[in-house]
Amino acid sequence: DWKSEEVLASIRDCFVTGKWSDTEDANKLLAADNDNAVEESDEELFGDFEDLETGEKHTNEENEEIDDKEEPNKELSETEKRMEKKRRRKAMFDSEYDGKGGEGAEEKTFLELEKERLEEQSRLNRSEFENMSEEQRIEFEGFRAGLYLRVELENIPSELVDNFDASYPLIVGGLLSGETSIGFVRVRIKKHRWYKKILKTRDPLILSLGWRRFQTQPLYSTQDDNGRNRLLKYTPQHMHCYASFWGPITPQNTGFIAVQSVSDVSADFRIAATGVVLDIDKSSQIVKKLKLLGNAVKIYKKTAFIKGMFNTALEVTKFEGAAIRTVSGIRGQIKKAIRAPPGAFRATFEDKILMSDIVFLRTWYTVVVPKFYTTVTSLLLPPNEKLKWQGMKTVGQLRHEQGLHAPNNEDSHYTREIERKTFNFKPFTIPKALQRELPFKSKPKLLPKKENKVKRVAVVRDREEQQTHNLMKMIRASHRHKIKKEKDAMAVRVSKHKKEMAKIQSGREDKQRETKKRIFRAKSQKSKKPSD
Repeated sequence: DWKSEEVLASIRDCFVTGKWSDTEDANKLLAADNDNAVEESDEELFGDFEDLETGEKHTNEENEEIDDKEEPNKELSETEKRMEKKRRRKAMFDSEYDGKGGEGAEEKTFLELEKERLEEQSRLNRSEFENMSEEQRIEFEGFRAGLYLRVELENIPSELVDNFDASYPLIVGGLLSGETSIGFVRVRIKKHRWYKKILKTRDPLILSLGWRRFQTQPLYSTQDDNGRNRLLKYTPQHMHCYASFWGPITPQNTGFIAVQSVSDVSADFRIAATGVVLDIDKSSQIVKKLKLLGNAVKIYKKTAFIKGMFNTALEVTKFEGAAIRTVSGIRGQIKKAIRAPPGAFRATFEDKILMSDIVFLRTWYTVVVPKFYTTVTSLLLPPNEKLKWQGMKTVGQLRHEQGLHAPNNEDSHYTREIERKTFNFKPFTIPKALQRELPFKSKPKLLPKKENKVKRVAVVRDREEQQTHNLMKMIRASHRHKIKKEKDAMAVRVSKHKKEMAKIQSGREDKQRETKKRIFRAKSQKSKKPSD
C-alpha cells in the first residue's frame, strides 16, 4: 500500500533527497547551499551604490576597511581610468577581429562559434537572472544542467518498484508528440562484419532505436533498377540492404543497433547489425517471385485451354493479357476464362503445343510485413534475472531445443538422379499430296522388307555324310590356297614386267631426246649458211 507512511519511509532514502548515511544528509547539504547563496546575494545587494537623486555615495564600511588594508595608495586619476578603459576595449577588439583577416590567422570553426554563442548566452542569463529567486528562474529559464530534480512517474508496472535495484542505472528521456505511435518503419541495415551468423528474414531481432529497446520481425529487401523492392531471404555479405518492420515511429536519420538476444552471455561478438532510419512510408511494397503451373485440357492448333493454374474465374480476370510460356520455350498469352473446369482459361501460343507441355506463369507476390512488436521488459525482472530476459525465439532455436530437423523436401535435392519416363513419339507421316511434289531423293523409302518365312530344319549328318563334308571342306581349303598362291605369283610377274617396261620406256625416251637434238642442230646449221 503506497499510501502507508511505513512503506513510503522504507524507500525515502533511496532518492537524492534522502539520508544516505549518518554523515550525509541531503536536507542539511541543500540547506547549507542555500545559506551560501543568500550570503553571496547579500554581499552583491548591499555593496557600494550611488543615490542618483541626492548625489550621495554610500559605501560598505567593511569593504572599505578591507580595501584600505589591501590596496593603500592605489587611487587612479580620471585620465588613467579612461586610458585603462580604452586599453581593455582595444584588446577585446583585437581578440575578436584580428584573427579573421590577418596573415597566418585561422578562421574559427562552426563548433567554436557555437560554443562562444552558448557561453555568451549563459553569461547573459546569469547576469539577468542572478537577482531572482530559484522558483522565478525556473519559470523563465527552465531547469538548468546540474540541478537535482524529483521525477514522479505515473501508470508504471508495480514490478519496477518491487524489483528496483539502485546499482542498475536508469536513464530518463522524453518523446516527441509524433513518436508515441506505432507504424511501419523502413531502415537501411548492414550485418556487422564481426558477427559470425547470417540474419534471416522474419527471424526476431532486438533493436535499440532512440529511447526504446524492442523486439520485432524485419523483412529484408533490395531495390532493383526499376524501383521494385524484392524480398531477400538472408542479408547480403558486406553490403547494405533495406528492412521493413512494425515498430515505433522514429525520426529519419536515427541510428540503431541490433542484437539477436540479450540473454546470451558469450565471448563472441553480439552486435548483429547497424543501420539508420530512412522513412516511415507504408506505400513501399515488398514483393517476391511466384511461379504458377498449369496443364493443357484441349488444343486447337495455336489455341489451348489451360487448367490447374488458377482456382476461380476472378483470378483469371486479374491476369488477363499476362505472358505465359511452356517448358519447351513456346510463348503465349492469357485471353479469357472458360466455364469449366473452375479456374481454366483460353490462351494463345506462337506455335502448337502438346498435351504433355507444362505451362507456367512468372509473376510477383506482395509480402505482408508482420505486425509484431514487443518491448524489452528487463527492468521489471528481479536483479538476478535482469540479464535473462527472453523474447520470441528463432525457428532454429526452437528446432534445436526440441531436437527437430529442418523439413526435407526431395524436390530440392540437386544431387538426386532424375528418372524420366520414356516418351513414345508418334511416327513421322508425310501427306500423300506433299510426297508427290517432293523429288525422288527426298521421298520416303518405306518399302517393306522381304522376310524369308521358310522355317529351316536342323540337319543331323551321319558318319558317311560327315566324312564327305570334311573331304569337301579340305578340297575347298586346298583350292583357296592354290588360288592365293597363283595370285602371289601373278603379282611378282606383274611387278617384274612393270620394271622391264619402265626400263624400255626410259631407253626409248633417251633415244628420242638424242634424235631431237641432232635434228635441231642440223636445222640450225642450215639456217646459218645463207647468211654467211
